[in-house]
Amino acid sequence: QLQLVESGGGLVQPGGSLRLSCVASGFTLNDDDAIAWFRQAPGKDREQIACMNGRAGTTRYADSVKGRFTISRDNAKNTMFLQMSNLKPEDTAVYHCAAITAGQCGMNYDHWGQGTQVTVSS
Repeated sequence: QLQLVESGGGLVQPGGSLRLSCVASGFTLNDDDAIAWFRQAPGKDREQIACMNGRAGTTRYADSVKGRFTISRDNAKNTMFLQMSNLKPEDTAVYHCAAITAGQCGMNYDHWGQGTQVTVSS
C-alpha cells in the first residue's frame, strides 16, 4: 500500500519551533520526485506552503512562511521534513505532506498524507 504518514505536530507557544516528518511507505522517494507540504486551517482553503522540485531540488515557499519554514528530504530514510520556526497563531492548521513521482511543483500530486495537527497558542 502506497502511503505517506506525517508526525511531529502538536501544541506549541508562539515563537516556538516544530519539525514535521513524513515517511513514505510502499514506494521509494528519490531526487526525481517533487515533495510538498500543504496546510488547511478551519474554514479556509488548503494552501501549498512549501515545495521542492524533483531533479533540481529548487524550493518554493508561500509568502506567509518564507524565512520561517524549511522543506527538506532524506531519501535514505524515505522521509521529508518541514522545519518550522517562529511559529505564529495563524500557522495553526492541519499539515499534509504530498509527493509527485518524477514531477515538479505545481503538478498533480500522486501521494498524500492524512495530516497532522499543529496548534500555536499560549
